[in-house]
Amino acid sequence: MKKLSTASKIYLLLVFVVLYAPIFYLIFYSFNSGGSMNNFESFTFEHYEAVFGDSRLLVILINTVIIALLSGLIATIIGTLGAIGIVSIKDKKMRNTLLSLNNVLIVSPDVVIGASFLILFTMIGVKLGFMSVLVSHVAFSIPIVVLMVLPKLLEMNTSLIDAALDLGASRRDVLTRVILPYIQPGIFAGFFLALTYSLDDFAVTFFVTGNGFSTLSIEIYSMARTGISLTVNAISGLVFFVTVLVVVGYYFVTNRTKRASQEVQR
Repeated sequence: MKKLSTASKIYLLLVFVVLYAPIFYLIFYSFNSGGSMNNFESFTFEHYEAVFGDSRLLVILINTVIIALLSGLIATIIGTLGAIGIVSIKDKKMRNTLLSLNNVLIVSPDVVIGASFLILFTMIGVKLGFMSVLVSHVAFSIPIVVLMVLPKLLEMNTSLIDAALDLGASRRDVLTRVILPYIQPGIFAGFFLALTYSLDDFAVTFFVTGNGFSTLSIEIYSMARTGISLTVNAISGLVFFVTVLVVVGYYFVTNRTKRASQEVQR
């Protein structure tokens, strides 16, 4: 493997500083006993205590986590089956068309997707709230899962499936005992990515949420509009911490899966 030059290392360092410095600056002032981000007076946990002491914020946090977990799980199931279906299509033109349609949804602006769902829910008479947010998050997460699962499916040797069928395995056995175990890393990657997208989504949720339901991204936006409050810093710090835990969990699960698959191959 070719080593990075000194200039490349400096460039990468600058990129990470630009990306992470504002986040750590925000988190740093969440421990400020003062009421602003202009002068750090002393260290305190009072802003975090205010977050956990606010029952409304805790309900919103629970809503956000439930939506993220459910949408990630449902999108992973549908996206995995969709990726398997796309790969099984023998018509190359049809397969490329479906892949292109899937990629269009990924690159489409969130504002367009959110406005489209708002119009759809209004037309069919769906009340905006938990279900509308859940359906929307599932919808924009499915293409992500498909994109994560497809590479594992494409690198899979089809002779494994043929061998299983020759040995008398049913189609269901082939799916559950051959295909799904092989593409497990892609499934986990899709789930965790869908989870993180759901946790921090704002644009789509802004369009489809109702008056009686809110998520953290919407709440932080509403609080920020009324003025800079260090409670917003505390909430943002908690969200960042949860996101880091999700990423660490993803790497832990994928590394464990890789080791298990390597042991099986030996």
